[in-house]
Amino acid sequence: MNGSPSSSAAAYPRPSPRRLARDLLSLCKPRVLALIALTAAVGAGLAATRHPVAPVSVLLALAGITLVAASAAAFNCIVESWIDAKMKRTRARPLPDGRLTRAQAAAFSALLGAGGMLLTARFGGGAAAWLTAATFFGYAVIYTLFLKNTTPQNIVIGGASGAMPPVLGWAAAAGEIGFEPLLLFLIVFVWTPPHFWALALQRREEYARAGLPMLPVTHGAAFTADMILLYAVALAAVSLLPLACGMSGIPYAAAATALNARFLHLALRLRSGKDEGNRLFAYSVAYLAAIFAALIIDAVAFS
Repeated sequence: MNGSPSSSAAAYPRPSPRRLARDLLSLCKPRVLALIALTAAVGAGLAATRHPVAPVSVLLALAGITLVAASAAAFNCIVESWIDAKMKRTRARPLPDGRLTRAQAAAFSALLGAGGMLLTARFGGGAAAWLTAATFFGYAVIYTLFLKNTTPQNIVIGGASGAMPPVLGWAAAAGEIGFEPLLLFLIVFVWTPPHFWALALQRREEYARAGLPMLPVTHGAAFTADMILLYAVALAAVSLLPLACGMSGIPYAAAATALNARFLHLALRLRSGKDEGNRLFAYSVAYLAAIFAALIIDAVAFS
């Protein structure tokens, strides 16, 4: 079959070490991984303001959590390579394009996962290790193998795994979980659907061709825009919970209010048909990074 990984692999010469490293790194979805690492680090940093920690151990545990997340991303690329081959946005990835084989990607994913789990268990403790393993299972197995292909609520349900990094970071630093990391979890959990639905709106025709029941495919663009606005309102409320619970102060509240105002503005533009989702999607990435940065800056500089 033309364009399949097996047929296109023969067209490529043996890659240089640099090209191979670049292709392997792309399996980890570096931009997503950066957000995961940031939210996990903020979770650990906030825990460190309340619990005595060993900085080197926490850093090594965070490295382990990041490696496991990279492993899950690579596994996702393996499972979804046939979907990626059908979509313009992803068909040039190394697996559908044939620059890497499934065996290479599987070995890479296993190496990252094993190394990450060893680091997390050794330096983050049992709670962080078990939660990290459960998060990997939730994303790589429950979401990737089952939810994504079966329900338009895949992002909502599967978002639980994507919202876990700050909890993992907190557990690695504190050795336990209180209500504070659950507030961080809620922020990411509520942020996830409007973030991904904004992208899905732009790619709904490709998702339809791939047979994926994303919300814009099953319920249409107007309904999806309504849901994005609903979640944007919920996100504005949820993001202020750290203030209400005494976890942050006025500087964070001011930053969160400004960030949410822009999010709501873009969601309203999307609902009115003045945007196709590209602006909201791009902003949502910056939003999550900024709101977690505001949390840690408030805790360190103003507490």
